[in-house]
Amino acid sequence: MIGGKNIVAIKQPALVGSLAAGFVLSAALLWMVTGSAVTAVAFLAALAVFVLAGYAINAMRAPAESAGFAVPDWSVTVAAIEQPGMAVAITDRANRLACANQLYANWFGTHFAPPTLPLDRASLEKLNRTAREAWRDGHGSADVLMGENGESRWNAVAERAGRGDDYLVWRFEALQEEDMSATMAARLAGPFGKLLSRAGIEAALVGADGTIRAVGQGFAERASGDAAATMAGQDFVAQLRSDERDRIFFSRDGRRGSPQTLIQVPLADPASADVKSAADGPSLMLLIDSGVGIGGGWDGAGQAATPQLEALLGALPLGLAMTDRDGRFLFANNAFLRAIDQEKEGLPQFPSDLVVREDKAVLADAVRRFGRGSGSSGDMAVRLRSQPEEPVSLGLAGVRGLGEASVLLSLADSTEETRLKRQVAQATKMQAVGQLAGGVAHDFNNVLTAIIGYCDLMLLRHSPGDSDYDDIQQIRANSNRAASLTRQLLAFSRQQTLRPEVLQLPDVVSEVSQLLKRLVGEKINFTIRHDRDLGMVRADPQQLEQVIVNLAVNARDAIHSRGDGTGKLTLSTRRISASEIRKMGSDIIPAADYTVLIVQDDGCGVPADKIGKIFEPFFTTKEQGKGTGLGLSTVYGIVKQSGGFIFADNIEGLNGKPAGARFTVYLPVYHGDAPKAAKQVEEAPASDWSGGGKLLLVEDEDMVRAVAERALTRAGYQVTTAADGEEGLAEIENGGTFDLVVSDVVMPGMDGPAMARAIRKIMPEMPILFMSGYAEEQLRRDIDIDNMFFIPKPFSVAQIGQKVGEVMAASK
Repeated sequence: MIGGKNIVAIKQPALVGSLAAGFVLSAALLWMVTGSAVTAVAFLAALAVFVLAGYAINAMRAPAESAGFAVPDWSVTVAAIEQPGMAVAITDRANRLACANQLYANWFGTHFAPPTLPLDRASLEKLNRTAREAWRDGHGSADVLMGENGESRWNAVAERAGRGDDYLVWRFEALQEEDMSATMAARLAGPFGKLLSRAGIEAALVGADGTIRAVGQGFAERASGDAAATMAGQDFVAQLRSDERDRIFFSRDGRRGSPQTLIQVPLADPASADVKSAADGPSLMLLIDSGVGIGGGWDGAGQAATPQLEALLGALPLGLAMTDRDGRFLFANNAFLRAIDQEKEGLPQFPSDLVVREDKAVLADAVRRFGRGSGSSGDMAVRLRSQPEEPVSLGLAGVRGLGEASVLLSLADSTEETRLKRQVAQATKMQAVGQLAGGVAHDFNNVLTAIIGYCDLMLLRHSPGDSDYDDIQQIRANSNRAASLTRQLLAFSRQQTLRPEVLQLPDVVSEVSQLLKRLVGEKINFTIRHDRDLGMVRADPQQLEQVIVNLAVNARDAIHSRGDGTGKLTLSTRRISASEIRKMGSDIIPAADYTVLIVQDDGCGVPADKIGKIFEPFFTTKEQGKGTGLGLSTVYGIVKQSGGFIFADNIEGLNGKPAGARFTVYLPVYHGDAPKAAKQVEEAPASDWSGGGKLLLVEDEDMVRAVAERALTRAGYQVTTAADGEEGLAEIENGGTFDLVVSDVVMPGMDGPAMARAIRKIMPEMPILFMSGYAEEQLRRDIDIDNMFFIPKPFSVAQIGQKVGEVMAASK
């Protein structure tokens, strides 16, 4: 065994013999010197006992040593975590890199340790959140991490490991882009390759180095005589020959074969930043049989091959078009038309008609140059008229032997990719704005709590006849108006308190129908339609009423903006099944059953350049001073917090202009059993509680703490204050006795929930009243304990006193 722990056991027979001989010889010498046999025998017995005792102790120690844990050998760990395609790193609790495999070192370097890696700001926040989740829950993950260069992307997973859960194991996988050449290789090997051969077109996929990657069966048979040959790795040029007139033939056919027209279609993705030119990537080589006339001469049948070529280009997924030498369009496939957003209008006369004014001359010169020069290829960045803010890469290649066709244009159809990018950018922006709105609302609620509280305290010292009384009332009224705005911000940021119930959507519509009729007025024809067999939904009925009212008022204002104030407003409900969602092909709505609310008007509609911004807070199309810009953002927040989706679109009129707007709200159908009503705790009114009590008030905002202390002291309570969670916990640990703890939630250092957990360990029955500008729903997700109460900010002096009285009465 390494370390020499079992050396004694290995040499035991030889060692025992040597010791026995030495003991006997020593006893004999002692006998000769002393002349006493008893002394010699006693000496020999003592040596034997000593040796046996040492041997027994060593035998008892050996198993104990073998049972211990060896010092970690990180070289063995590094060898074990070497996995192809996956970067693995291990960090300790101090976020120090313990070990990593070679791929991790290649991607990030050994001087960076997760979660501090060379990534962009958003990705670093994701990685830090993943680390916290892994330390807390044992597992965390982050998707789409972007490198600082914006090109590399990874997914990451972190798991807690080790005998004492002292390490995190990080795994990173690179996100791979779709390989167009691999897709084309698979097509050539399948029915698509056979279809080309039957049409007289032989195809091969050739790499940038000129070697063959894949061929169709027809090409393999013409070039090698074996239709099943793969020919991968062979030189493409070696399969062809040319004669004195530069006509191209298959080498195997000799002079008996027919001349071929060679067309090179670059497969490099023009949208990829890694491809600098079409020559850097693989190409699809097309050989079209040009035919041989009488007498063996070439009859120039390139014009006859053009319909075959158009049929081929029409079947390819890459956007392709052909022009003549003068730069006039001859043909374009559907993918090209989609890429330039001309599916309905069709092709213009020249390619320069597709781009913005600044790029017209450059593109026209390039098309003429490729059309009249040698058969070369290249690409250039242009800005399309349909997408002037997003440059695209247009590929150009000169072709010969196809009659009028002389230039092949290639353009990737990035319509779907662009749409997804815009949706992701919009969702990211809405999430960021929501987080900002929630934070602003929380901080503003603290300020409003102090303003409203001091107004209440001043009103206690002033009677209605005083000169300052009306001014204080105005301050208080405007503060309450500001508080309603913060509630709308919280609704948009999905941080308000919801009290969901299982209900039928028509019941909610019925509750507000009379109010809606008064709101929209008599000039607007208001119609309500309900579908049959609607599924039940789980939502807050009051918040759903707010959604319906806001959408109806928005529709009314759109109708009035036309001038005469007359119009039509329709509110309808529909049942949509999961199969219908799948047929829609939506990338946003998961396939499930939904109950849908549709609010449609025949007003002015929403301008196309503003329809993507209407759910943003403080954005409005109304005149200055009319509307806060929070109506639709509140609707958006309520719907998203309820697990639903909302979309807005224009209704197209006969002349192509908007003939109204339509808002569609999707609410998932609730398939569970109807929940039982929660048991209500019988709470006595604050006026019935006159026993007083000792309170611990914990609040980091000085102005809020001062107002709450004065309000509770006036209500007859003994109040002890603390500026943060540590001070509050210290009051309990130092033997303080309290009847109730009133605490803020978000505080620097130890926050309210952490302090509450620590206090419950000391005093398990202590009731806790939380106060916060955030939502109660968020709080209950962070801490789920019994005997906990909540009051939202801002609150008045009377409200905080009444709430404390209710809690004290319920806890006795």
